[in-house]
Amino acid sequence: MIEVAQELFLEMKSSGCCIPDVATYNFLLDAYGKSGKLEELFEMYKEMSSHECVPNTITHNIVISGLVKAGNVDEALDLYYDLISDGDFSPSVCTYGPLIDGLSKSGRLYEAKQLFEGMLDYGCSPNCAIYNILINGFGKAGEADTACKLFKRMVREGVRSDLKTYSVLVDCLCMVGRVDEALRYFKEVTESGLDPDVVCYNLIINGLGKSRRLEEALELYNEMKSSRGITPDLYTYNSLILNLGIAGMVEEAGKVYSEIQRVGLEPNVFTFNALIRGYSLCGKPQHAYAVYQTMVTGGFSPNTGTYEQLPNRG
Repeated sequence: MIEVAQELFLEMKSSGCCIPDVATYNFLLDAYGKSGKLEELFEMYKEMSSHECVPNTITHNIVISGLVKAGNVDEALDLYYDLISDGDFSPSVCTYGPLIDGLSKSGRLYEAKQLFEGMLDYGCSPNCAIYNILINGFGKAGEADTACKLFKRMVREGVRSDLKTYSVLVDCLCMVGRVDEALRYFKEVTESGLDPDVVCYNLIINGLGKSRRLEEALELYNEMKSSRGITPDLYTYNSLILNLGIAGMVEEAGKVYSEIQRVGLEPNVFTFNALIRGYSLCGKPQHAYAVYQTMVTGGFSPNTGTYEQLPNRG
């Protein structure tokens, strides 16, 4: 597709009857950025000025985003600071989103927060997407307190949260074992007029399971199916099988496995590993080996995790 666009663009220039405008350049720049073709992206970016086609905010944002996607966060930051120092550039949320995301994913949370704090200086208010990026960054780093403070600030500033916001909070709180707080935020989803999806349910079900609160996990599993009409995915089932097995509730784990077969989902290596682990921990080696046999005859390749879970190995 990009090759066709490139050809048309060259035709436009060579014919001389149709001069490419900033929107045309932006379209191609965006395509280069998304394809990771940085060399072509920069060549075209430089070419714009020589063709008296002044890059606009969208142009600069595309280049910044392309650099971040290619893992060149520092180059993207250098370009941002150059543009700011020139004085003609008005950054938007589309400028800050990729930069804050790139810094967060690189573990440079302090710099991401600094950039976030400086947004208002340039007349740009953080929106829900920007908050989500930062909350997610701190959450994934295990800094749940900072993530929660950012959420409270978001509410205070009148920025409406979305399902992603709540999912990120549920995830990071479960990750650090603060399941009661995670449950509070999960319940807040419906109170806010939002509908939890399978991802949101999976996060809280897994968090409860890991904390050995299996009854509550199963309650939510039944709620998502019956009250909400949400179809569980393989992650839902695998998480339940694993946590039920670890808690010694292997019969329930077996029932969940039967449910996978009943709904026509294909199990994967993690499904079998979780079952094998449960049976091994409960002192039922014959059941563990029976699952292993089912797995191999079913054409699934065991991994190191499979052999580690099998009883009396070595």
